[in-house]
Amino acid sequence: MKLNCDLGESYGAWRMGLDEQVMPYIDQANIACGFHAGDPMVMIKTIKLAKQYKVSVGAHPSYPDLVGFGRRSMQCSEQEVTAMVLYQVSAIYGVAKAQGVGLTYVKPHGALYNDMMKTFTIRKAIMSAIKQFNNAQQTKLTLMLQATADIQCHREEAADYGIGLIAEAFADRCYSDDGKLLSRSLPGAVHDKQAMLAQVKQLLTEQSVTTDTGKTLALDADSLCVHGDNETGVQLISTIRAIVDNAV
Repeated sequence: MKLNCDLGESYGAWRMGLDEQVMPYIDQANIACGFHAGDPMVMIKTIKLAKQYKVSVGAHPSYPDLVGFGRRSMQCSEQEVTAMVLYQVSAIYGVAKAQGVGLTYVKPHGALYNDMMKTFTIRKAIMSAIKQFNNAQQTKLTLMLQATADIQCHREEAADYGIGLIAEAFADRCYSDDGKLLSRSLPGAVHDKQAMLAQVKQLLTEQSVTTDTGKTLALDADSLCVHGDNETGVQLISTIRAIVDNAV
């Protein structure tokens, strides 16, 4: 199981996250591309940091929503979604290449990620952007999306575009019985430390999570999303890293 984290989300004078402290513990860095956070200087700094720790770099595109940090859905056409993803992936690919770093995957951010999981046309638009990019640059970028009961269907969708998938689970989020993340507006949606570590161990040993109603839900996940925007979060990431390493 790999660990991934959303990074490079500072912007200008605004600082977000503890990237320098998080990077040593993760395998995959989802780096903001400028539409919800990040700017050229932040992007370069974060890519260099990933290179230092030999962390894989992924594009973290979003809706064009700096004010809302990419957490608000936008009514975009399929063609617009394809274009905005292609634009952002191209930007970080070029910056990474200039630093001697390869781009390996794409993980949409925030509302775009949630909409991708709910709506086939959004998934199709994102996959189309990745296919176009792969064909143009002769790369093999994969798509990171949420591990759900529908993962095999999603793999078949991606195969139609010649794209591989990275199935992602979440360390700190509670799941509902249908395999979706419990809405943050509901109590218990975000796990405390004890519940988070228990969920990580269950994912590693049993390939499952316990839902909000107490049911066991099988999850076939390749990567585990962790968050480290505060000191407590960074400490938990180091603990999760040790759990993952000891499980190998």
